[in-house]
Amino acid sequence: MNSKQLLQIADTYGAPVYVYDAGKITSQYKRLTSAFQSVPRVKLNYAAKALSNLAILRLMNSLGSGLDTVSIQEVQLGLLAGFRPEDIIYTPNGVSLEEIEEAASLGVQINIDNLSILEQFGSKHPDIPVCIRINPHVMAGGNTKISVGHIDSKFGISIHQTPHLLRIVELTKMKINGIHMHTGSDILDIEVFLYASEILFDTALHFKDLEFLDFGSGFKVPYKKNDIQTNVEELGEKLGGRFNDFCKEYGRSLTLAFEPGKFLVSEAGFFLARVNVVKQTTSTVFAGIDSGFNHLIRPMFYGANHEIVNLTNPEGKERYYSVVGYICETDTFGSNRRISEITEGDILCFRNAGAYCYTMASNYNSRYRPAEVLWMDGKAHLIRQRETFEDLVRGQVDVSALFERSKATTK
Repeated sequence: MNSKQLLQIADTYGAPVYVYDAGKITSQYKRLTSAFQSVPRVKLNYAAKALSNLAILRLMNSLGSGLDTVSIQEVQLGLLAGFRPEDIIYTPNGVSLEEIEEAASLGVQINIDNLSILEQFGSKHPDIPVCIRINPHVMAGGNTKISVGHIDSKFGISIHQTPHLLRIVELTKMKINGIHMHTGSDILDIEVFLYASEILFDTALHFKDLEFLDFGSGFKVPYKKNDIQTNVEELGEKLGGRFNDFCKEYGRSLTLAFEPGKFLVSEAGFFLARVNVVKQTTSTVFAGIDSGFNHLIRPMFYGANHEIVNLTNPEGKERYYSVVGYICETDTFGSNRRISEITEGDILCFRNAGAYCYTMASNYNSRYRPAEVLWMDGKAHLIRQRETFEDLVRGQVDVSALFERSKATTK
């Protein structure tokens, strides 16, 4: 998408607004599937938590993707978007047995990541196929805030608990049809990821009736100029060849599964916000926008770097700005960034705003969540309306009569 198209969207739908480029999502999907074309059976399960708008889910379904879900609500969204139950994998963490049973009743693939629930579920439902999530204790990325493979992670069953795991499976006679791992976001070193994969292969040999191996995701995308990213083509060549060799050793062809989220939608997303005020202090020039971490929390939460571009004045002389929000907290999107000269009313664009941006938005400070727009086939399509005051109070119960009675009593 170009600046003119984005500015037109901001003019039509207002700011702040999220915009997603369907063409970029499609090309990322095809790039990843092409990287693993040497493997006979590959399945991508899009991670719904990255961006769960129904329009995006329907787009993924149309591309042939499966769906990775982490809550019963995401399962229901997937079904509403048209995914077949068998194309949805449900990988929760810390949920009740009852929620897992509800998901199982809908016919989706269950993925269990702790021994207690595994034993309970296997004892009650030994005939329902289950995938097991292991923790290989390998960190493929450098950011501890988004890595889930470390020794103290709450995710997965430790590989050191394999004997206990096998004992539960043997005693319950439950059916294990998949093994899964996820080391966290930002795969920086392919060799480290391949090392973790060997742990997955070794674990898989303990189970004779597997249908798939799920290698999680974590493909890194560039967030700034000259940023490092995962070489998925190299990973496809190396892991694809090793996977095919493993299938020969195992005795039959298995499905190689991934659950990409950020890789598919991050670069396709743009967040547009209008500058409310340019404020000069003794040492800093602030550009205050009509948004805050209620709309885009990643810079404050993860220390994420989103490139910021002035769409209104792209060729202007660059100056240093600290871009901040309107929330009554410290909500700095970027400190001392070189941006084309900003004036009040300009539209700023935050790139890489497709993944874990809108889905982590809130109504903090009683602010409305923004609209979402999908750019597809050369046109802008509104896929979520901007919230209103009615949305803000919907669900709240009117108990004004209670306070009227209280007031009368105290007189």
